Amino acid sequence: MERQIKKIIVGEQELSFETGKIGKQAHGAVLVRLGETIVFTTACAAPNADPTTDFLPLRVDYQENYSAAGKTSSGFVKRQGRPSEREILVSRLIDRPLRPMFEDGFFNEVQVLSYVWSYDGLNSPEPLAICGASAALVISPIPLVKPVSAVRVGLVDGKYVINPTSEQQARSKLDLMLAGTEDAVLMIEGYADFLTEDQIIEAIEFGHKSIKIICEALIEWQKEIGKQKNRETLRPLPQEILQAVEQLVAADLDAALRQPEKKKREDSVAAIKAAMLKKLSPEGQESKFSSSDIETAFKTVQSKHMRKMIMQEKIRNDGRKINEIRPIDIELSLLPRTHGSALFTRGETQAVAVCTLGGGSMAQRFEDLDGEGSHRFYLHYTFPPYSVGEVGRVGAPGRREIGHGKLAERAILACLPSKEQFPYTIRLESNITESNGSSSMASVCGGCLALMDAGVPIKRPVAGIAMGLILEESNYTILSDILGIEDFLGDMDFKITGDQLGITAFQMDIKVEGITHDIMKAALKQAREGRIHILNKMLEICPSFKTEMSIYAPRIETMTIRPSKIAAVIGPGGKQIRSIIEETGVEIDINDDGLVSISSSNLEGIEKAKRIINGITAEIEIGKVYTGKVTSVVPFGIFVEVLPGKEGLCHISEFDNTRIANLADHVKQGDVVSVKVLDINERGQLKLSRRATLPQV
Repeated sequence: MERQIKKIIVGEQELSFETGKIGKQAHGAVLVRLGETIVFTTACAAPNADPTTDFLPLRVDYQENYSAAGKTSSGFVKRQGRPSEREILVSRLIDRPLRPMFEDGFFNEVQVLSYVWSYDGLNSPEPLAICGASAALVISPIPLVKPVSAVRVGLVDGKYVINPTSEQQARSKLDLMLAGTEDAVLMIEGYADFLTEDQIIEAIEFGHKSIKIICEALIEWQKEIGKQKNRETLRPLPQEILQAVEQLVAADLDAALRQPEKKKREDSVAAIKAAMLKKLSPEGQESKFSSSDIETAFKTVQSKHMRKMIMQEKIRNDGRKINEIRPIDIELSLLPRTHGSALFTRGETQAVAVCTLGGGSMAQRFEDLDGEGSHRFYLHYTFPPYSVGEVGRVGAPGRREIGHGKLAERAILACLPSKEQFPYTIRLESNITESNGSSSMASVCGGCLALMDAGVPIKRPVAGIAMGLILEESNYTILSDILGIEDFLGDMDFKITGDQLGITAFQMDIKVEGITHDIMKAALKQAREGRIHILNKMLEICPSFKTEMSIYAPRIETMTIRPSKIAAVIGPGGKQIRSIIEETGVEIDINDDGLVSISSSNLEGIEKAKRIINGITAEIEIGKVYTGKVTSVVPFGIFVEVLPGKEGLCHISEFDNTRIANLADHVKQGDVVSVKVLDINERGQLKLSRRATLPQV
């Protein structure tokens, strides 16, 4: 293939797609460029599908090469290894809108690899990676229904901006990643500073206009250079198996799906499935249907019965109405030795949230294309297999845990106090102990309560809710506080966090096209009602944050010094600050603006450290009297340390009102004396006088 380039104007910038020069053996390979940020993406599919597979085995991996920004890893190992948290999160962003757009019956393994090869520090690579993955699939023989594209939307100075620069994003009240087709939105991930539902809808509509432009260009590009789609391996579900499964399970499935308790419902459905398999795949006999087709057909029939019950009767699996929230139970200070804790239970979903406070050394350090830094607030989400009554892997967090944790973290971030007001580093843990839908939103609620229990002066408490959708042609039903089965068999998972006045985070994944802006408006309105209900339940138990912190939490005090004095406090090679830490037993953190945070469980140590730092950073004033230690006695005078690290000479003639023959007869090293600063010469040397502090005779 010859080199092919497609250029589009998106917002106020030129977005270009290029193929045919690099990666020609991949099934699809595309370079996407915005400014001087370049992302290279490939798509490949296995030639055949595993006959036992009943799902799409799609693997997406995104990697940010440090060389893209002209740097290498700061660690000992220079070769990039396992993906960072950010890379995992972007991989999920790429996966989510693409997955529902593969043709039905396509079960071949697909691998999408995306690399940031150049980063200009201005243009974000995330929307480029989604567009590049879509473009690589569009021009490949892999059967994608239609192109997907993505943009980032910011709200800068009251105006919506497409793909804002890093400088604009720093001033934005909104960080919205939006992906979809020319006809519909498929994926939303956004974080906001308490924006209203109307503002969120405006941002989505604004962003979708640019998505349409990109998708139309990719459709045109596919017609021009796209390879013919390979549909030979498609395995559509035979109607015969659907009818067979329907006949076998219909009589019992409806009653089983109405069991209000998750465990009983799952056991009943499992028994129906086992009886069906026994008839369709008798032991020792060859079945006319494949195991994967039977599994898919059973899921389809189960979905049909659940959706019919919701659409026609407005009744859900657990007997609730469509807008009804499950019972909520809250217990604060569950764990006596933690700094703050809360047990949040909503129906059969439960989270134990724990808040830990600490100094600057507890901050979460990170490194990415923009450089190194640290987070003073972070949330770790854990989803152990016992929470759903299963046996499974336990170890490093998976992609799902990282994604859910980041959503809850960003949702709570907007309500935290400034570092100047509350100088602590804050770590939240959300331990999911039971799960039946929307554990990430339970993490938001539990995490907020744990913060309040720890005495963190949050700006305003927030709650979260997950909304679902059943869509049948032009008819739809929106579900509040969805169950796991409603997420699994439904058409939408829409999570929204915030309070009565605004939204802090929202995440939506759609399994079908056809979600209109009217449906989203209705979902946001119903979500607000549910969110306020949950928040009121939280406020009944915890009306405000505690005024006093736990006795086990460290105390932190701050002071401000001139930035020019930071080096003096740290000292050569850190010698001075280490000396202060060893002498006082405190932990000290100094930022570039001169804000000094001193933390310790010992208040005396904090006060002592403050005195030392004040002494180091204080300016010596001519005419002022200081009390200091004698550091040495020499025949012509004494040297006195008036402030830590700053000493001057008190000449023998300035020691007393009377003539002194031998200073050693009157003063020794280590004595404390009061002296007045008479002068500071050009070299910074101090001229001191003890005589000037004595009564004149």
